[in-house]
Amino acid sequence: MNMPTSRANGHPVLIVGAGRGGSALLEMFLEDSLVEVVAMVDTNPDAPGLKMARVHGIPAYTDAREALLACRGFKDCIIYNLSHDDQIAAQANEIMGGQRVASGPEVKLFWQMVTNLKQTKTELQKSQDQLQAIIQNAMDGIITINEKGLIEGFNPAAEQIFGYASDEVRGQNVSLLMPEPNRSAHDGYLSRYTQTGAQRILGARGREVIAIRKSGEEFPMELSASKMVLGGQCYFVGIVRDITERKLTEEKIAHLAHFDFLTDLPNRVRLTNTLEHSLRLAKRNQNKVAVLFLDLDGFKQVNDTLGHNIGDQLLQQVAARLAGAIRDSDTVARVGGDEFNFVLDNIESCENAAMVAQKVLAALSEPFDLSGNICQVGGSIGIAMYPEDSEDVEGLIGQADEAMYQVKQSGKNAWRFYRDCKQV
Repeated sequence: MNMPTSRANGHPVLIVGAGRGGSALLEMFLEDSLVEVVAMVDTNPDAPGLKMARVHGIPAYTDAREALLACRGFKDCIIYNLSHDDQIAAQANEIMGGQRVASGPEVKLFWQMVTNLKQTKTELQKSQDQLQAIIQNAMDGIITINEKGLIEGFNPAAEQIFGYASDEVRGQNVSLLMPEPNRSAHDGYLSRYTQTGAQRILGARGREVIAIRKSGEEFPMELSASKMVLGGQCYFVGIVRDITERKLTEEKIAHLAHFDFLTDLPNRVRLTNTLEHSLRLAKRNQNKVAVLFLDLDGFKQVNDTLGHNIGDQLLQQVAARLAGAIRDSDTVARVGGDEFNFVLDNIESCENAAMVAQKVLAALSEPFDLSGNICQVGGSIGIAMYPEDSEDVEGLIGQADEAMYQVKQSGKNAWRFYRDCKQV
């Protein structure tokens, strides 16, 4: 009498033996749609494989003959015998009529293959989990795009940097993160690279570029880009870092190197560079340059009697008045405690330099209100002219300094040319 044929979604399999090997085999088959385990049998009702089979709704037996009878309706059922019962093959042949039985060394080899495969899979999964953990927790943004320029990976750090959620940008062109003109040029660049291999950014580490956030704000970004091939497909990985704070710090350091920390006027270094540039232009254009050396009169008394905080306020207010007394094209710098230098470009005549000196003294003549303390200071100014007095930076500053001391000795709060000093 023929038994009705049963159907399985995949190739039907009966596993005999539910120990460690049978459990591993069942676990592997559960993940493969080409195979369906239709039953499992073991003489131990508490065998781990039987417990797993019950969880997944697979019939579990403790009697091999009963299991074989239950499975005989499955056409071409394969029996994996992982038990030590040598009678399974004979019983299978009797009940199921020549169905394939894998047992003995064949099953042992297969079990070893399954075990090795499972171990490899576990190690691979562990590596993938570690890689994902690194990507997800990296401080730098990591962006992956395909060869068409479409974003496929966007880690949390990238989300924070750009203001986009990963779902918002995945599948979008990476040029979304670039301002013009780079946005329009990007696809052409990527196309040229895929066709010719010519690269401009790939392989570069720490390249500084301008990027754009979701809000539309542009910001400086450091980019390291590389290419990888995975599964025959070409991908590009960009590691990005928002360097806004770093650039601000660099600018601040550069500013402090050239400007006075208290008054924010140019310092001695900046003045020297400015004067060198002015003299080069004056020589080329045959113009005159005036250098003024100002030393405040009465500052020490304010500083000593009212304290350094009031003295600092005075210097700040003085600096503001001095800057307002000259042209935008001219320069005033703080070069010492209460000493200031001026560079007057293209001054045309000594008379014009004298007018500026008089204007500076007039600006200082008004009283200063320093936190309720009304103070009065003046200034002694020495003037040196290019090219009449000297043609180099050190010479002009030194001559203006000397003329200033002559004013100090002659009664203060006045101005004097260096040439007049030499004629005394």
